[in-house]
Amino acid sequence: MHDEPIHPAVRVGHIHLRVADLDRAVAFYRDALGFGVSADGREAGVPAVFLAAGDYHHHVGLNTFESAGASPPPSGHTGLYHAAFLYPDRRELGRAVQRLLDHAYPIDHATDHGGTVSVYLADPDGNGIELYYDRPRADWVDADGRPVIKADRFDFLELLPS
Repeated sequence: MHDEPIHPAVRVGHIHLRVADLDRAVAFYRDALGFGVSADGREAGVPAVFLAAGDYHHHVGLNTFESAGASPPPSGHTGLYHAAFLYPDRRELGRAVQRLLDHAYPIDHATDHGGTVSVYLADPDGNGIELYYDRPRADWVDADGRPVIKADRFDFLELLPS
């Protein structure tokens, strides 16, 4: 039995999603969210595209290996709840909201979780997407040191610059 915790520097490196329509999914992640295409496997006959923020190899992998033309899984089944993308601050999250609005992409809702502020939507394949920023660590716990856990909905338009 191993009781030593995972190294604290371990992070989620990327997500890889099965999608029904690669062009449609790439358009969402590239155009509506702003990720750059770092590699397009279709050029080598592989139905996969990799996208990243900055110069990382990829944060999002998209493929149609077993899913071309498929429908999303039904509600009430196991699987991905959402993928979350951390923005550096409120300003950048507001810019992401504005970009989605500029692309006429529907946003479901926004929630203040205390330590984080989040915007929720779904990608074209029905995968849940959370865009969020972290408040300072001091705001993650209450006066007694307990984690602040809440789900207060608010109008995502409040995130837009005034």
